[in-house]
Amino acid sequence: MSGGSAGEASGGRSVEASGERAVAAGRDIRQVATGDFVTQVERANVLPAEALAPGAVTGPVRYLPRRTVQFVGRERELALLEEAFEAPGGVVVHAVHGLGGVGKSTLAVEWAAGRGVDVNPVWWIAAESPAQLDAGLADLGRALTPALAGTLPEAALRERTLQWLSAHGGWLLVLDNVDDPADIEPLLARAANGRFLVTTRRGATSWRGIGRTLDLDVLRLDEAVELFTRIHAGPADGVEELCAELGCLPLAIDQAAAYCREAGITPRTYLGLLARRPATLYATGPEGGDAQRTLARVWRVTLDRLADTPRVAMLLQILSWWGSEGIPREYVELPGDPLDATEAIRRLAAHSMITLGDGTISVHRLVQAVTRTTDPGDPHRVEAQTAGGRRVAVQLLNLAASRWDQAVDERDMRGLLGPGRRVWATHVEALAARYPAERDTADTAMLFARAGMLLALSEPGPRAVALCERALGAALHANGPDDEETRIAREALAEVCLMTGNVDRALELRIRTLADCERLFGPDHQDTVGARSNLAGTLAEADEQTRALGATFAHAREAERALGEDRSRADDARGVPRATPTTNSSADGAGHAVWSLSGSPDHDPEDPVQVLALARTAAEEGDSQRAVALAEAAVALSRRQLGVTSPVTLLVRAYQVVLLRGAGEDERAEELAAGVSDDALRSLGNSKLGRNVRRLVAGPPPDEAP
Repeated sequence: MSGGSAGEASGGRSVEASGERAVAAGRDIRQVATGDFVTQVERANVLPAEALAPGAVTGPVRYLPRRTVQFVGRERELALLEEAFEAPGGVVVHAVHGLGGVGKSTLAVEWAAGRGVDVNPVWWIAAESPAQLDAGLADLGRALTPALAGTLPEAALRERTLQWLSAHGGWLLVLDNVDDPADIEPLLARAANGRFLVTTRRGATSWRGIGRTLDLDVLRLDEAVELFTRIHAGPADGVEELCAELGCLPLAIDQAAAYCREAGITPRTYLGLLARRPATLYATGPEGGDAQRTLARVWRVTLDRLADTPRVAMLLQILSWWGSEGIPREYVELPGDPLDATEAIRRLAAHSMITLGDGTISVHRLVQAVTRTTDPGDPHRVEAQTAGGRRVAVQLLNLAASRWDQAVDERDMRGLLGPGRRVWATHVEALAARYPAERDTADTAMLFARAGMLLALSEPGPRAVALCERALGAALHANGPDDEETRIAREALAEVCLMTGNVDRALELRIRTLADCERLFGPDHQDTVGARSNLAGTLAEADEQTRALGATFAHAREAERALGEDRSRADDARGVPRATPTTNSSADGAGHAVWSLSGSPDHDPEDPVQVLALARTAAEEGDSQRAVALAEAAVALSRRQLGVTSPVTLLVRAYQVVLLRGAGEDERAEELAAGVSDDALRSLGNSKLGRNVRRLVAGPPPDEAP
């Protein structure tokens, strides 16, 4: 066709063209000739007029995942999102971040579902990777202009969507599970007039300068129970215990409730199964659900991404054996440490696998539980990984104790009873609860014994006894009945039994120790002499517990010294610097070592036992005012260092009452006596120790009164 006009094309559809070398082409023309050249057209698309320029949408454009009917709680978070998106102006980005399984996407769906009235479009895009983001933008382009569906390639649809977003406001995009903020920065730069809600596992630091952040935590216990009940719709026996065991993590609650409903079992039954078959339950989701949305898999995705950082998986294994909160970073950040712990900590925190505090690390208890559970199909949880993490967790706690021993003067009570040492003991206690007893070693035996002694000094009770019982069992398992470390562990347990008023158990243990020493070493060996002295002190304790409590405290420090020396011998074998002893008292003169400090010019003013001894000496010398002042100081020290319920604190308080009476301050003495008596009854019960403390503050019988 040439010249002035062209007419009808094939297929019967009329097309018009005019002008020099004009061409009119219908839908099926593959070759065009104008007289001076030929153009081959392999494929042609006829675009509608609305494709020429992006215009305003004429109807609602909306896509969100299904809103769950089991949504509970989150009132504060919903209110914070509402406040953030009410702000006027340009682009608003709000990133909801947190641990995988904490409910970030569920919260985003719940909030976005209520935005259809004031914003349009409302569109959800899976944005875990750049490819997913591109596909989601192309889908939005098709929804904005349905006539373009099937006519433009994906890249053109995505570009047209970006043009539309940049030219319009009043819309909301939800970008779900963004792994790297850099993936969405080009989108944020071009679409400057709308609203973005982002869900991500990346922590707040990753979003600095990009948008506001909302740290999403687990549910409250009552909310977790409500969520479980809605899903399960069955008997509630054990539901609170199960939710607490699962750490109130929404994904775990959903997974457990669905399992209970499908299996027709109670929450308490599930708890029992969880104790026996954790690997199976962590990997089992509801029928027809997303197989990747289970506890066993949801965190593996993150660890796979962190595989390029050495020691990330091993560090998480180590942390999984200690307490879930308040782990001191110094336990793992060691000078020249081959773990390269600082970088591993940084990346785990950046991906919300751990939480950092002021010099501490916290890990959700379920992250710990799943990490400790072996799975041959998960490279981060094979048997070698979990066994290695367990072994290093013990070594690092022992190393922390050795560093502390080196820093403590042998008569520094503040070091022995400081808060850092008590924190250490609680992490050893957590390790004992998780460490398989059949795998106990000499290292775990000594670790448990030392921690049990420390717990007894500040919190006398069944926890300290249980830890020392475990220490004795570990020593028997690892070393047999005749080993020195077994006798040390038995002595630690005897001391703790005395401190908690169980004199009969202490007698039983010390009789056994004396019998073993006589059998192994004869009657004159120093260990036999020490065992005989300890047994004599325990026999005296049965009749005179209140008077002998100071000796008990000295025994506790002596046992801690012995444990420290034993630990040092083991450390020497491994090349660890030797620990400094914590006391210079001999085993057969422990009571004298404390009470002979009366009037000593070099006494420790921070040691409540020594200050009380000075108070007693002042009273014997007739200086009642000094005696009362020293007793008050001893009470303050003991309260601060040991706590109100420590047997030592109760003894110091009881003697304060006695010294007040001796100074003629009967009214104040009686006021304090009631409190001491009540606390002794609550803390020590009707044990001989408790009865003797109460008898001491009650004062002499009427016929003995002055």
